[in-house]
Amino acid sequence: MEGGAGGAAEEGVMRVLLVDDSPVDRKVVQLVLGSNTFAGSFHVIAVDSAKKAMEFLGLKDGKEQAIDMVLTDYCMPEMTGYDLLKAIKAMSSLKPIPVIVMSSENEPQRISRCLKAGAEDYIVKPLQTKDVPRLRSCSNAKPKDPSCEDAVSGRKLPADHVVVEGTSSPGRRAHLTEIAMVLHSSSAGLSHYFPFLFKFILLVYAILCLGELLHRWSNGSFLSLW
Repeated sequence: MEGGAGGAAEEGVMRVLLVDDSPVDRKVVQLVLGSNTFAGSFHVIAVDSAKKAMEFLGLKDGKEQAIDMVLTDYCMPEMTGYDLLKAIKAMSSLKPIPVIVMSSENEPQRISRCLKAGAEDYIVKPLQTKDVPRLRSCSNAKPKDPSCEDAVSGRKLPADHVVVEGTSSPGRRAHLTEIAMVLHSSSAGLSHYFPFLFKFILLVYAILCLGELLHRWSNGSFLSLW
């Protein structure tokens, strides 16, 4: 588990349980919610599986944790985000926990399935700044002060620190370093397709050369190539 064991968050701070088996996707969410635009507005606790989320929420021992929202990936091994959604909605609680499902696939059937199961919203990955107001609208937590509403409209707020996974940010330089790590991980994934792109270019070039040879052959000028 990343970000501590769920100690009490500052009043007015939205407590988000992030569930995703991808380290890159978890980091993206943390960077978005921990950016200067939403400084101090979110307390994010991240786990890498739905089973760990159930243990944290107390679904196995009946001791519920104080969480304002669950933000879960849809596709995960062993136990999916959809299964976690149904488990949370089956809880007998006076204050149901809002659940937002994330997925890289924008499939109408999947979206409809999650909403029918009780999901408050469905967001297509990666999470972006423009999606944050949707998180706020699904939560019962109130901003700690009116100035937080300015963050939703896109205006930056001054802040000395940000609350992300129970720790304060060491500064802008560290924040930029984390962004660079995410970009590096993303570029590493894209590099997997470069060999295929190179082969495709070679194939196109070979087809063009063959076409030129056939054209010269049909015009009787093939021997002029030599």
